[in-house]
Amino acid sequence: MSNTTEVTEGQLRRALGLPSLVLFGLVYMVPLTVFTTYGIVTQTSGGRLPLAYLVTLAAMVFTARSYARMAVAYPVAGSAYTYTQKSFGAPVGFLAGWSLMLDYLFLPMINYLVIGIYLEAAFPAVPAWIFILIAIAIVTVLNIVGIVSVARANFVIIAIQAIFIVTFLVLACSKVFGLGTVDLAAPFTGDGTAPGFSPIFAGAAILCLSFLGFDAVSTLSEEAKDPKRTVPQAIMIATVVSGLIFVVLSYLGQLVFPSNEFADVDSGSLDVMVTAGGQFLETFFTAAYVAGALGSAITSQASVARILYAMGRDGILPRSIFGYVSPRYSTPVYAILVVSVVSLLAVVIDLATMASLVSFGALVAFSVVNLSVIKHYYVDKRERAGAQVIGSLVLPLIGFLLTVWLWTSLSGLTLIIGLCWLAVGFVWLAGVTRGFQQPTPVLDMKE
Repeated sequence: MSNTTEVTEGQLRRALGLPSLVLFGLVYMVPLTVFTTYGIVTQTSGGRLPLAYLVTLAAMVFTARSYARMAVAYPVAGSAYTYTQKSFGAPVGFLAGWSLMLDYLFLPMINYLVIGIYLEAAFPAVPAWIFILIAIAIVTVLNIVGIVSVARANFVIIAIQAIFIVTFLVLACSKVFGLGTVDLAAPFTGDGTAPGFSPIFAGAAILCLSFLGFDAVSTLSEEAKDPKRTVPQAIMIATVVSGLIFVVLSYLGQLVFPSNEFADVDSGSLDVMVTAGGQFLETFFTAAYVAGALGSAITSQASVARILYAMGRDGILPRSIFGYVSPRYSTPVYAILVVSVVSLLAVVIDLATMASLVSFGALVAFSVVNLSVIKHYYVDKRERAGAQVIGSLVLPLIGFLLTVWLWTSLSGLTLIIGLCWLAVGFVWLAGVTRGFQQPTPVLDMKE
């Protein structure tokens, strides 16, 4: 199999600047996702949700930096798949990309399912599956039409969430000031129900899912203007900005509703909304959250389609399907359609199962990218003089150790399913390489 075969039907178009890339990362992470696990982590951490977010942000910054450094070294589509492939070889790169697909394939489904749940609650006469199918159709069309349409949709969705966030901040501050004496340190000191640092770390492990998205920016490297500069900047900006938004929103939320006794812990954020702004804010929150979930579905489907495209262009997946780029739209149309078909599982699968699998793929990707920085810069390029040791060895090693620590929070079932997924990938790789007798197809770096 030739390693220089190129897809001639079309090429990805460079159309995204730094603002669009940052918006892509922010929409992918969904600023309002802080309220998704609000009740659960508030109880887990003993009323110290913003402190748990600070711990998670600290851990994610190290890994985000590793993604940024690898995006400079290899400004092409493929994210962790490409970085690992170039650092450790094509077989390891394939397995990293295969694990990452588990993360990306389930993220759109989670968003579709959440959209169905919230809209069915608002319109009980319409079953959730209808809303799910409509959402899949909208997202698929936007992704096929082109990455510029996705960027435009991102702007609208971020604007809606920004308006809600400002509204919430104003109403929450008004509520807090009207309460009289308020312990402003309470969200960091806790309510005494879960003392010690262990609950903080347990909550932080759950919250790492809130940051899934900074790595998605790197999948757009071949559609970014000046990718060696803009993609690393966008990765770091999106990570830090999202983390600060999570901290501020959770801090005000716990000041407004200083209790972990929710009517329903899974929807504990609704207690906060009603307390801060009554029925109006609760309704506004539902609308903004659904819009955010739709935006996250758009960006997550765009990302996984481009990972499939990179693997199809390599020949590790069928090139005629996954390596195809539409001449008309300059997008990987067939890969997008495959993701849409897989997303139909959102109609029949439950949220708990999907959520438990996302963290496995994400943490595999985070781990190998941190190691890729060490391999590429410290080992291969021998950047070991003075401060280079810190950037090429110490910081990515810290990022790797932190992701390994987060692995300890995964359930046994998650590990079993994740390892089974890896085993399937290994068998597929063995078949493609005819029992490893032939080399694994690799990415053609010519653009």
